[in-house]
Amino acid sequence: MVRITGKRISESTINRLSIYYRILESLEREGYQTVSSKDLAQREKLTPAQVRKDLSFFGQFGTRGLGYPVSELRRQIAEILGINKRWNVALVGIGNVGSALVSYKEFAKQGFQIKLIFDNDQRKIGSFHKGIEVHDVKNLKSLLNKNNIEIVILAVPASVAQLIIDEVVSAGVSAILSFAPANLRVPSNVTLRSVNMAMELEHLSFHLTNENLYYTA
Repeated sequence: MVRITGKRISESTINRLSIYYRILESLEREGYQTVSSKDLAQREKLTPAQVRKDLSFFGQFGTRGLGYPVSELRRQIAEILGINKRWNVALVGIGNVGSALVSYKEFAKQGFQIKLIFDNDQRKIGSFHKGIEVHDVKNLKSLLNKNNIEIVILAVPASVAQLIIDEVVSAGVSAILSFAPANLRVPSNVTLRSVNMAMELEHLSFHLTNENLYYTA
């Protein structure tokens, strides 16, 4: 959970803010000027009350009976999510997953600028990916500090992930996104988000195997 103006905000609310932001982007491209909580809710199978509750954590938005101004609400949610600014990002691991992440154009669009790439493969060190030089992971801590890195993405094997995370934390970075299929430990002041693609596929295979057991928690 995060803390905004003294209020505790759930992870599910933060996730829905990201969804609202993308809906508003789409509406803006389509030329909409305003949108109601009902319309926002229907696009993601939520309730209007849930939309209003999520937004109420951060202030008063829109006008009763008129809805929310699309462009202004998108801007305000971008500010809440922190994607109205630039974030310095480092990527550790330039294998298949890492290469795909460097090529993902949405990162830069949302303000996440990959400035450094690290690997331990001597054949890759010194090469360039999308104009970014690959550095030796042995220099991880010093280069993270030197380049004011705020977010680190891990795309490394599970066997070395904890060692890398310990180095990242010791460098003072407090936001980490990991693609390593491992249970990782960080101090309480560090935010770690893990993406385990195998587990996501297992979730899908469970529903395919047990399609009569769907339930909502």
